[in-house]
Amino acid sequence: QVQLVESGGGMVQAGDSLRLSCAASGPTFSVYAVGWFRQAPGKEREFVAAISISGGNTAYADSVKGRFTISRDNAKNTVYLQMNTLKPEDTAVYYCAARGTLYSGRLYYSTNEYVYWGQGTQVTVSS
Repeated sequence: QVQLVESGGGMVQAGDSLRLSCAASGPTFSVYAVGWFRQAPGKEREFVAAISISGGNTAYADSVKGRFTISRDNAKNTVYLQMNTLKPEDTAVYYCAARGTLYSGRLYYSTNEYVYWGQGTQVTVSS
């Protein structure tokens, strides 16, 4: 079983940057694909970014493409989400999620494809 803990959220102004971290505990994190999702008040949880088990493949929602970067350090059991040029519409609770996979390049995009979830970290961007 993998346990995920997000950190790095906070309150910033539009145009600022934040780096979220998702620290995993449990065996063999390097065989888990990871995704970041976010949920704003009154809205459904939405896909933000995903990374394959090797880190060689990544994907982003159109709304964050060019501003956010997902990466992972399997030696540290940690996945990061670097968020630049933040906008007020990025305000949400950000969650990381993980699932085991046998496919090194596979990415997962929907909430129901993930098995393990963190508790979330709040990001608030003021204009």
